[in-house]
Amino acid sequence: MKRRENLANPRYRRKLGVAYEAGAFGRFSEAVARNLGTARFLVVQTFLVFVWITINVVSVTLRWDPYPFILLNLMFSVQAAYAAPLILLAQNRQEDRDRHALENDRAVAIRTQENAEYLARELAAVRLALSNTVTSSELRESLDALNERLEEVLKHSAPSLPRGQ
Repeated sequence: MKRRENLANPRYRRKLGVAYEAGAFGRFSEAVARNLGTARFLVVQTFLVFVWITINVVSVTLRWDPYPFILLNLMFSVQAAYAAPLILLAQNRQEDRDRHALENDRAVAIRTQENAEYLARELAAVRLALSNTVTSSELRESLDALNERLEEVLKHSAPSLPRGQ
């Protein structure tokens, strides 16, 4: 009986069985990309191409790649064929790191905003609680007014009190 395939789920590819450590290969590709983009690499490559062409044009006995320099072009093609994917892999890894850093920055920004809002609410609550408290100047004014009132009461009631008491 023929098995019915579920077309909603994609088929999985078979793996080739080549084992490699993705992190190590990624670090290698980043090292290659970092070196291919330097002035030193360009100077060394230019020197080697100059030596290659000079030997193949001037020397009759050492000529292994005559004038159209097909072998040199093949070497450049191989270099480009390997360099381009390695550079793309390095860029993808950098993009992943940037994305993770951005997600982390967003999470930190959200936590910071939440903390700031919490502190603002707490500060508003403290201000409300302190708005009903008496300040020292208000207390002093009240005590001075009470003292004046007490002195007035004592002045009016002082003559009616007997002297011996």
